[in-house]
Amino acid sequence: MPRDPASARDVWRRLEPVHSVIYFAPEAIGALTALGFKGFWMGYFAGRAAPLGAVGPELVGALFYNFTPRRVAGALPAAWSIAGPDAALAARADGAGAALQRALADVDPATIAEAAELAATAARTAIPDGRALYAANAALPWPTEPLDVLWHAATLLREHRGDGHFALLTASGLSGRECNVFQSAAGNVPRAMMERARDYDDEEWQTVLDHLAVRGLVTANGALTDAGVALRQQLEDRTDELALAGYVGLDDDALARLTELLTPIAAAVVATGDIPAATPMGPTLGT
Repeated sequence: MPRDPASARDVWRRLEPVHSVIYFAPEAIGALTALGFKGFWMGYFAGRAAPLGAVGPELVGALFYNFTPRRVAGALPAAWSIAGPDAALAARADGAGAALQRALADVDPATIAEAAELAATAARTAIPDGRALYAANAALPWPTEPLDVLWHAATLLREHRGDGHFALLTASGLSGRECNVFQSAAGNVPRAMMERARDYDDEEWQTVLDHLAVRGLVTANGALTDAGVALRQQLEDRTDELALAGYVGLDDDALARLTELLTPIAAAVVATGDIPAATPMGPTLGT
């Protein structure tokens, strides 16, 4: 019997907060800042891109999909003259580990260890085809401590899902800039947040809305049309289906067990308040 794609979404909802401490937890931000990276965005791009090596803004912009070239070029390659990819990798691992140690202080270590083992099994055996960010992270050495293993596995599985999602967006003809406005039109992210986080002014926002309207995906008021709603659902469903390739190494019982184990872990991370209630991806995930 085919595996239910919803199972991939269920586990992702719990893995995403674990991964996301690297962007929002003070320990993680502090570790990257201590290297000399200037501001949030330089640390973000250097930390996330470090598995690729000392790459430039063109490749990172393409793989990260929905940032302006100016935003990426403001961070790279300048970051590599401050600290190289190896230093960035070490800093992000140290910061993520420290953040999770604080967040999960009251979670049973046996729960963490079992979750880390199952997540690592999935991440090691995921199908890599066409998934560049996943593959770059998969080439890194595995840590040994359960908290570090859990974060690394969450990162691999998160980038694996994201690579598949971006492939679907590309195939559907939604550019990186269009998918941001489309996400806001769907009601997932307030326009003001998306404009601030992804560098839109009123003129560009309206231009993108006009493009989506010509395709029949949004109304004159900026809401999704029936065709837009259908496309959004198709993208979500297909993303879940493609994400199943990240869990071929776990049978159904093991995947259900991983989801169960991650529930208190994700809840504890969210309870710290480190991760904003909403991000450009949408509402904070968790249970």
